[in-house]
Amino acid sequence: MSLKVCVMTPDQVFWDDTASEIILPTNTGQMGVLSRHASLITALDIGVMSIRQNGAWSMYALMNGFALVQRDVVTVLVNGAVGRSELDLETVKSEYADAEARMSQAADRKASVEAALDFKRARSRFLVANS
Repeated sequence: MSLKVCVMTPDQVFWDDTASEIILPTNTGQMGVLSRHASLITALDIGVMSIRQNGAWSMYALMNGFALVQRDVVTVLVNGAVGRSELDLETVKSEYADAEARMSQAADRKASVEAALDFKRARSRFLVANS
């Protein structure tokens, strides 16, 4: 059995196909979805979504949002999404290192929170680019 998966950003339908499994970055950790999964709505964190299709895994960086699972249909609404083919590994490595440095140098609470969010975005893109 398979899942119908649709990932949408504000400006496009990013991914729309079937899959045998999906792993989502929720606010409480990673959540796997197989066919016949219980219906639910969950908040998504900045992180990596993995999709298994025809036995192969693909990874995508997601930037916050929500997911709805209902009757073997997974609808993902996110602020942004990017796949490996859209990323330059050297650029992503540099962004990751810069974000890590900014996080360790944050002087106050606001700067620390902003740096942590930048780090999560950069880390997600780095993981996808290295997949």
